[in-house]
Parts: sequence; structure tokens; C-alpha cells
Amino acid sequence: MATHETHPQVAALIERSHRLGADPRTTNYAGGNTSAKGAATDPVTGGPVDLMWVKGSGGDLGTLTEDGLAVLRLDRLRALPDAYPGDDREDEMVAAFDYCAHGKGGAAPSIDTAMHALVDAAHVDHLHPDSGIALACAADGERLTAECFGARVVWVPWRRPGFRLGLDIAAVKDAHPDAIGVILGGHGITAWGATSQECEANAMEIIRGAERFIESAAAGGGHPFGPEVDGHAPLPERQRHDRAAALLPVLRGLASTDTPMIGHYTDTAEVLDFLARAEHPRLAALGTSCPDHFLRTKVRPMVLDAGPHTPLAEAVARLRELHAAYRDDYRAYYERHAGPGSPPMRGADPAIVLVPGVGMFSFGRDAQTARVAGEFYANAVNVMRGAETVSDYAPIEEAEKFRIEYWALEEAKLARMPAPKPLAARVAFVTGGGSGIGRATARRLAAEGACVVVADRDAESAAAVAAEIGTADTAVPVTVDVTDEAQIAAALRAAVLAFGGVDLVVNNAGLSLSRPLLETSAADWDVQHGVMARGSFLVAREAARVLIDQGMGGDIVYISSKNGVVAGPDNIAYGAAKADQAHQVRLLAAELGGHGVRVNGVNPDGVVRGSGIFAGGWGARRAAVYGVAEADLGAFYAQRTLLKREVLPEHVAAAVFALTSGNLGHTTGLHIPVDAGVPAAFLR
Repeated sequence: MATHETHPQVAALIERSHRLGADPRTTNYAGGNTSAKGAATDPVTGGPVDLMWVKGSGGDLGTLTEDGLAVLRLDRLRALPDAYPGDDREDEMVAAFDYCAHGKGGAAPSIDTAMHALVDAAHVDHLHPDSGIALACAADGERLTAECFGARVVWVPWRRPGFRLGLDIAAVKDAHPDAIGVILGGHGITAWGATSQECEANAMEIIRGAERFIESAAAGGGHPFGPEVDGHAPLPERQRHDRAAALLPVLRGLASTDTPMIGHYTDTAEVLDFLARAEHPRLAALGTSCPDHFLRTKVRPMVLDAGPHTPLAEAVARLRELHAAYRDDYRAYYERHAGPGSPPMRGADPAIVLVPGVGMFSFGRDAQTARVAGEFYANAVNVMRGAETVSDYAPIEEAEKFRIEYWALEEAKLARMPAPKPLAARVAFVTGGGSGIGRATARRLAAEGACVVVADRDAESAAAVAAEIGTADTAVPVTVDVTDEAQIAAALRAAVLAFGGVDLVVNNAGLSLSRPLLETSAADWDVQHGVMARGSFLVAREAARVLIDQGMGGDIVYISSKNGVVAGPDNIAYGAAKADQAHQVRLLAAELGGHGVRVNGVNPDGVVRGSGIFAGGWGARRAAVYGVAEADLGAFYAQRTLLKREVLPEHVAAAVFALTSGNLGHTTGLHIPVDAGVPAAFLR
């Protein structure tokens, strides 16, 4: 069988894209697109065919692969202008790209495909660099572009991305044969070249040239964001993060009024400086301009009009007032511009919340989306800084922003997204997550869409499990001894700063010492009750603070044991601690139900394989009690059950998922046996 060989133009395109996508000053995650044109062999005729490879819709330059390229026939693309039905019907041209596909066509073509196809150049880069957008969003951007670049870069007035913009840029290229690219008003830049190297060099000449132009202007004037405001200076880092952790659950609850969201916290020097200065309320109210920015950050952010020394209760009360006003303003924005064919209004909650002295809070349907929204707004701050340095920041009009935000093509793109997983936008905190049942539970919850905080006193084990699950957008490790109140508070604080809050707490940390009554010391009793009875209480108490502040309900699940019900030999301390946990479930279900928090338990039988407890000596002692070899203990446990099946960590994890996935949303105070059927442990 013949192996696939990457076309040289494609290889060069991917390498160029990776370099461009590696620098956030050049373009944001999933922003911009690149293309290359070249001849290939038609598999049907065996003759040459001219093709264009272009980054597909939704792809990311920094991580682009060949599968992420749309592959289109140039002869068909070049025939499209003759079929153009006019500016009022330009959206119809997106469907026409499907008829230009070569073979299976690769990725779905983006709205910018026309720009790449119609410009008479072998290579084209369309990017959203901070410096380029600063000129594009300056009040006198056309004059500044000429002053900065002369005839090498041409100004193109704002036009919504689409087929007409592609025709405009193609006409500019034809009329200015010596030009290397354009500044697109309110949008970004486009550069071209005869080779991949020339195209990249031209793009970087525009980006770096704009940077030098802005830096030169900055040398002769005051701060573009105005003087510092008294009382708005950033708090010291520790105090700043404590304040952020206190505010985040409240903000996440507000931002999730319409749709559950994950949160992300940013306190870079650039953001803190912006919020410390007098002009930030005016500039924030103007909103972002580049379509890639405001599609992810909404038309404008929500800004707290109080400094970081405002008492916390007052700040929270003001944020609630501002949130109600933001929702009213967004609804009015929608009603001002919506027409008969507009899609229904999407969520009216802010995607970006700015708090002077503390930082920026961004929200999205998952951790990556929340993080990227923050990155885009940080870029928007850089754009404002550049535009205010050389002129006045003047983004596109609100009506144009609405046209893009509620564009039928954007709505179709959202509709193509896969359905969310059952635990999407939920944050799970799993104690004892570094091994055994905790590890299996953390992995299962992450697989079902949750962001997971893997908490364990063994830092290496927690880090290893988090790394197994994925990136920091899906799992983070925290080190915590659940007998230490300060460590628990620090671990929950870390969870809040990582993902915005906590929704699902799994009290799994445990240990066991198997000894007869007369050999059980007070220290044995204390250590087991300290970890399981006291530890689970402390974790539940600290997590409940977050759950109540969020106002989003939630779940607390105790991994108890059938030993909390069944009386067995040589097990006094462990069994009593598990019985304590079992009643905590009932008590907390009764107390927290008014906050929408459900509390349930899982009662496993002996989970031998993969268990840290059994590997730590418990298995050997229980095997001795029952007179079997330790290697046969799992099989022994299985044979005493009705189903004759061994219980594994994954079976317990499945029960946790069943309790928290939404199918048992009206269930609280319940214990689910996961023991393959032990009659003595039947709940009655």
C-alpha cells in the first residue's frame, strides 16, 4: 500500500503556521489563518491540478496539522467571483466552497477562505497581532498606516469578514503591486508572498514595524491609560490571590446564571496596570474590536467600580448590582440590533469581569474556553494601549459587532459543536486521588467532562494522576493532608483559583489498620478517625463555603464502606470511622439541601486491586483474618458475594458518576452499595 507523503507546500505551510502561532503577540489561540497554493497530481486523471491549502474553521495555527487544512481546487475558487450574487447575499458563498473541495476536502473552510483564494499570491497570512490591530482600531488608522509603512502596506476600511472582503483585498493587491500586505480596519492584517518564507517575512515586517512605530510614539508622551487612581494599585500577590479566591465563587455563580461556566483568573502586570489607571472604565466600555476578540469576550466586560480595599461584603453586593445591570444592558443591546431573522439571544452574562487591584476573571463552557477568553482580553488591553499611544482607541460600531456576534454563519458554527459531556462545566475535587478508588474516580469524572482537582498527601502521586488525565485545562494536582485544616483551606483555594470554584466533592481519602480490639491503641483509633471521620467533615465544611457562595447547587459524595454497616472481626477503628462517615452523609444532606447541594455515599466491599490501603498492609492483615493468601484476597471477597464478582476501583468510580451525572438529581442522603451483593450489608 502506498504511504501518504506530505506535499512540500503543505509542510512549509504547517511549519510557518507553527512559528506564527507560537507568539501570542502575533495571533491568538485559534485566531488567524494561513494558506499556500501549489500544483499536485490529480488522483483521477494523473495530471496536474492547482490546489490551495488553507487553515480550516476553528483550527489553531500553533498546533495545526495537515488534517486541519481545507484542500480546495483553485480553478473552481477563481470562478467564484463570476457567481457572486452580491453583497446582500454574500453568506451564500460559504456553501460554494464545498463545491471547490479536492477529494474529501479536509477541514471545513473558514469564512476567510475567499481572502486567501482571491489574492493573487502563492502564500497568504491573515493574522491578529496586537500591534496591527492597534493601528486598525486607531481613530486615524488610515493616516497612521501610511505614516508607518508608506506604500508597502495599504489601508482597507472595515468590512465584515466574507467574500466581499476577499474581493476588496484582491483588488488592493492588483492595484498596488509593490505592497506586501494590508491593515484591515478594525480587524487585523493580511500579508502575502511568492514563497512561504517571503510571506512570513512580510507578515513579520508589518507586525514588528507597527510595534516600533508604537514604541517610538510612547517614548514622547504620558501613560496611554492615564494617571494611577488612588486606592486602585494592585494588592500584594498573596492578598490579591486571597481576594480573588473569595470573589471567584460568587462571580462564577453570577456568570453561570444562564449556562454553567468554568472560571479562569489572570493577574498579569499588563492587566493590573490597566485596571489601576484612570482611563480603564472608558476604554472597557468601548469594548473590543477584532472579531476574534469580542466573539470570545462578549461585546464588553463587566467592571467593578471599587478598589481592592473595599470590604469584601460591599464588593460582593456591588458585583451583584453590576451583574443585574449588565444583563439588562446586554438584553437592550440585543433588542436594539436584532431583526426578524436573528438567532435567539444567547446568555446575557459577562464573559470577562475586571476587578481593580485584583485582576481579570474570564468564563467559558470549559477551562480552555475560559482561559482563551482571558488571553483574548489581555490582547485587547494591548491593542487599547497601542491605539491610545498613537491616537485614540476607536473600535468598530456596536451594530457591526452585533452583526458578527449573531451572524447566521457563527450560529451554524456553534450548532456544529459536539454536545457537551454529562459533567461539562463542573469542577470535581477528589481526595485520596493519587491512587486506587480516588485515581479511578478522578479519571472517570474527567472522561465525563469535569475539570478535576486531584488532592492527595503524596504530591508525586497527585501530579502523576493529573498528568495522566491531561493538561492543566482538565486536571491539576494539590497536596493536602485532610487532617490539617489549613492545608484543606489552601487546597480548596487552589481549586477555586484553577477553575473558578467547586461543584463535586469526593471524600475518598482513607486508610485502615486491621487489629483486634485489645490490640487497637488509642493512636490507631485517632489516626483512622482523624483521616476519615474528621477529615471528611473538614473537607465537606470547607467545600460547602464555596458551594454556598456559588449558589449553583452541587454534590458531595462520601466513599464509605460496607464495613460501616457490617460488623466484622478485628476492625473496630476502621468500621466505626466508616459508620461515622455514613451518618455524616445523612446529616449534611439534611443541612445542605436548602442550598441545592446533594450529599450521597458509596459503600464498596473490599477493593483489592489498585488499592493503596490494601497494598499498605491492610490486605495482608485481612487475608490472615480469613485464612487465605493475600494474592487470593480479591477472589475470596468475590466468592462471598451474590454476583461472585470482584469489586474494582472503576466500579466505585462508576457509582460516583451515576450519583453526580444528573440522572439522580432528586436523590440525596442515599448510600449505594458497590459490593457485588453482600446480604449482610443490605441497607434496611
